[in-house]
Amino acid sequence: MNFLEEKILSDGTVKQGNILKIDNFLNHQIDIGIMRQIADELKHRFHDVEVNKILTIEASGIAIATMVGNLYDVPVVFAKKGETANSTDDKYVSHAYSFTHKQMNNVFVSQPYLNSTDRVLIVDDFLADGQAVHALIDLVHQAGGEVVGIGIAVEKGQQNGGRLLREEGYRLESIAVIEEMDWKTQRIDFRH
Repeated sequence: MNFLEEKILSDGTVKQGNILKIDNFLNHQIDIGIMRQIADELKHRFHDVEVNKILTIEASGIAIATMVGNLYDVPVVFAKKGETANSTDDKYVSHAYSFTHKQMNNVFVSQPYLNSTDRVLIVDDFLADGQAVHALIDLVHQAGGEVVGIGIAVEKGQQNGGRLLREEGYRLESIAVIEEMDWKTQRIDFRH
């Protein structure tokens, strides 16, 4: 059992609807020690990959992506989920359904921040159905860049996102892959 699986078992809570609540260390309150370990592990798993940009989606993936970007010493870009007053007209736009929020989001990156010379490592906290990652892949492709890998902290292996991405030929590395969860018994089983 790895460090993230142990942390999930000790601090995580399974909620009805196939929801894993780990916001006390990953996506509401950030445990810097765990973030550092996640970043180190992703850098280790992609040690043989040339990366010049890290891409994630707001908001929970930003902490992990920033720490991975620090290890690679490359810029971190995050796709925004909503228009702001200072959004530019020149942007790449895609769409992603949020499993957690049960809504479709338009996601975008301003064009100056992704281009055809980028070798992009996509990083995120969770992978469920793969909608967010597919939207990020679409943004990279719109810019003419290359997705060189996908690094995920927690993959919900009982959902199709990971399987689909692997079948599409993407190099996907997930630190903890949950095979099964039960909210009544609080049981969490990991893939090994």
